Amino acid sequence: IGSSFELTCPHKSTITLVEWKINPKVGQPCTLAYRMDQKRINTTNCSDSMNWKFRTDRDLALEIQQVGISHEGCYTCEVAAQEGNFHETYQLTVLVPPRLMLYCDHHGNPMCEAAAGKPAAQISWAPEGNSTCEEEGHDNGTVTVLSRFTEHSTSVINATCFVSHPAGNQSKSIAC
Repeated sequence: IGSSFELTCPHKSTITLVEWKINPKVGQPCTLAYRMDQKRINTTNCSDSMNWKFRTDRDLALEIQQVGISHEGCYTCEVAAQEGNFHETYQLTVLVPPRLMLYCDHHGNPMCEAAAGKPAAQISWAPEGNSTCEEEGHDNGTVTVLSRFTEHSTSVINATCFVSHPAGNQSKSIAC
């Protein structure tokens, strides 16, 4: 999320027309078409964050700037060339890294929160011990995971929370 991303079309030497058909998970479909002979772009229902990236006259790519959850969906590039018609389909999934927070609750138990990640993060603890885990889904498709380390002891608990996520792993330590 937040970065720029490029999707490429099949490369052919004599392209006459390139068209991207985009079917987002949420919202209306959009199309971007480019006719090589007229050097004309036609766009229907696409956001300003999606546009052509021209590397050469025969190498066209779709660039998505500031990728967001709303960009998730199916992207199909159709190419008409003298060699025939070709297509390439992509399924775009956006990863949102969670925000890691670690604190002590009012009972002195370490609490680890992986907030607003997509998909939901996995939380584990060191040392290993008892823990409880809750998930809360949000309207934008992200999930907050809250884990309480419940190792019962009369001494101070030194614990490390490990958050595993496809967008990157994180860890923090605390003494409660």
